[in-house]
Amino acid sequence: MRSSHCCYGQAMTTNAPRVAKDQVVAIRYTLTSQSGEILDQSGDSPLAYLHGYDNIVPGLERQLEGKAPGDKLRAVVTPAEGYGERDPAGSQRVPREAFPADIHIEEGMQFAAQSPDGRMIPMWVTEVEESAIVVDLNHPLAGETLIFDVEVVALRAASTEELSHGHVHEHGSHHHH
Repeated sequence: MRSSHCCYGQAMTTNAPRVAKDQVVAIRYTLTSQSGEILDQSGDSPLAYLHGYDNIVPGLERQLEGKAPGDKLRAVVTPAEGYGERDPAGSQRVPREAFPADIHIEEGMQFAAQSPDGRMIPMWVTEVEESAIVVDLNHPLAGETLIFDVEVVALRAASTEELSHGHVHEHGSHHHH
């Protein structure tokens, strides 16, 4: 029996767009730990990001390169290609007065401080004391091997504005920087 839909032994070619730098990529994903705990997921709305601009962890971005809409993959991302190794020196006690007085601070909150050279440094609250806040400069997932189950949902060329800003703009909106 011959099938007109089959091409055994022959490479199929496709002109489908592929994930590459300067593409806006929409993905659905579930992020789990090595123990299987769900750490994050895209939910009903896909995550759209600008490929090649460090908007997602490097290991996932690298593994998505060349994929097409409809492709699914399991991406295992080491700490070195994820949120880095955990630095024990990243935990610091900061006087309570360094934080805005009108904010109720809780464990898990994220703040940013400005370094002397103007860079923004993210930090996460790990402990709240009466006179000090203990923050960690390590991302909460630093030191973790990350497992992403991903589906590429859609691709499109980025706009000139998105390329100049280095991230995706939602349809119909404009962000000033």
